[in-house]
Amino acid sequence: MYALRVRDHFMIAHSFRGEMFGPAQRLHGATYVVDAEFRRRELDENGVVVDIGAAAEALRRILGNLNYRNLDDEPAFKDLNTTTEVLARTVFERLAAAIRDGELGEAAKGIESLKVTLNESHVASASYEAALSRR
Repeated sequence: MYALRVRDHFMIAHSFRGEMFGPAQRLHGATYVVDAEFRRRELDENGVVVDIGAAAEALRRILGNLNYRNLDDEPAFKDLNTTTEVLARTVFERLAAAIRDGELGEAAKGIESLKVTLNESHVASASYEAALSRR
């Protein structure tokens, strides 16, 4: 399996509901370094997993829609705790949609799986990965 990874970052504010979150129940900020890894068994006709520029731009655009936002105010996250895990899946789903919609080029539709990792510090991260549907 071939893989290509691009990296970017975003900064948000949010709070959590639930006693297990302790002081994080109050509004606080987070900065995430995001890795998106695109995978496929065979390279495309150009010898790549995906155009690295197109992958980086798609990730930048998706994170730009979250950057400097208070996620508590975002309708997409109503009634959700925006944990690192939830945000990893959110970025995954938005990247998967960009691939399906051809935003990374037609050859990118050959990508078989995707993994998104949000690094919230040098010692902690969360990921979401899955095969991509061929819808």
